[in-house]
Amino acid sequence: MARVQNGVIWMIIATFFFAFMGMFVKLGSPYFSEIELVFYRSFVSLVFIIVIIINKKISLKTNYKRLHFYRSFVGFLSLLAFFYAISHLPLSTAISLNYTSPLFVALLIPFFLHKKPGLHVCSMLLIGFFGAFLVLKPILIGNDSYAGFIGLLSGLGAGLAYLFMAQLGKVNEPDTRVVFYFTFLSSFGAAFLMLFENINSEIFEHGWILLGLGLSATIAQLALTKAYRVGNTLKNAGLSYLTIFFSSLLGLIVFSEMLNALSIVGILLIIISGIFVSKK
Repeated sequence: MARVQNGVIWMIIATFFFAFMGMFVKLGSPYFSEIELVFYRSFVSLVFIIVIIINKKISLKTNYKRLHFYRSFVGFLSLLAFFYAISHLPLSTAISLNYTSPLFVALLIPFFLHKKPGLHVCSMLLIGFFGAFLVLKPILIGNDSYAGFIGLLSGLGAGLAYLFMAQLGKVNEPDTRVVFYFTFLSSFGAAFLMLFENINSEIFEHGWILLGLGLSATIAQLALTKAYRVGNTLKNAGLSYLTIFFSSLLGLIVFSEMLNALSIVGILLIIISGIFVSKK
């Protein structure tokens, strides 16, 4: 019970700082491409993680290289898709589409953890994905349908990454080691992609955005990894919906973003279905 409660606390911390990470991505999108933002987010996090590893003398040697690669590569692709969605959609909408990830977690758990979902869970999954459709519907009739589908794909990628993360937790891989390999691969991958585009040279002028992005992402990632280590996988997946709430507040306060009624209903269906799924 204490482990589950600790998982809840760490998950709340993760969702809070993930919302701020999204805010910094939105603030940086007029000045930097999605690939650049992924690089700076990952590289700043990598620096922080290396400092922690040196101070705590944590070994990077692992017997689970393939599992680390799967988690890191899927997470990197999901991050690219997520940042693209944030750059082209309202913050709360992009976050909502990304946070269909718990629905994908429940959908994929039979293949990863060998647990068969019951009829109740299947019903909640249908409701949750119908909610995602309602969120997407206003986007589909506008000019942002591509960004909407990319946002939904980011949710699938995040769900896969969470399941790999849970597997790494089961084999007792240290949180900092998991985050190190993820930020290392993401930094390298984004740096490679940056070779094929024009880079914004005004880094110092907007450095506070990049620093905030990297710092909030690092705290969120460490808290998330810790939560999936000590907590219940589905319960954590359900709690991740708190990011939608925090992001909606930030979107309203910082960007004056207002959601239409259809999107609000869709978001509520996603949240409600996620909460019920997490209890099973």
